[in-house]
Amino acid sequence: MQIFRIDGTFERHEELLALILGAFSYMDGLIDPPSSAHALNVETLCQKIDDEIAFGVSDDERLVGCIFCKPEADCLYIGKLAVAPQTQGKGVGRLLLAEAEATARALSLPALRLLTRIELTGNHRAFAAWGFVQSGTMCHPGFTRPTAIEMRKTL
Repeated sequence: MQIFRIDGTFERHEELLALILGAFSYMDGLIDPPSSAHALNVETLCQKIDDEIAFGVSDDERLVGCIFCKPEADCLYIGKLAVAPQTQGKGVGRLLLAEAEATARALSLPALRLLTRIELTGNHRAFAAWGFVQSGTMCHPGFTRPTAIEMRKTL
C-alpha cells in the first residue's frame, strides 16, 4: 500500500468518486439526512481537491482509500475519509489519519476534528480507538435533533 498526495496532477477522478460513493454506500437508509457524498460529482470533486489537502492510498492497481483535510483556526478538519469496503480492517484508515496528523503538525495545528453521524455508532467506536473524543453535537439544517457528533484528537 502506498500513500500519495491528491492534487492538481491527479487524473483518476472517476475512480476516486467511485471509491467515496462505495465506501459511504452502507450509510444509505441508515442516516438522515443522506450523506453529502451523494452531492459529489467529478466537477465538485475536482474543486474539493483544489480547495483542500487530500491524500489517497493505492494497492498498486486501484485506489483503496482517501482523506480530505481542511485547515481551520485551531485544528485540521477531516472529511471524506473513505476506505474501500474490501480493504477495511487492513490499516488504510490508520495510515490516512497518520498522514492527517503529520499534516496538522506541519501546519502547527494542535488537533484533528471530524464529524460523524449520530447513527453510526461503529464509527464512533473506531474513532475513539484512534484517540478521538466527542467534543459536541450538531444539527443539519432543517433538523431539530442532533444529526452528527463532533470528535477531536489532540496531537
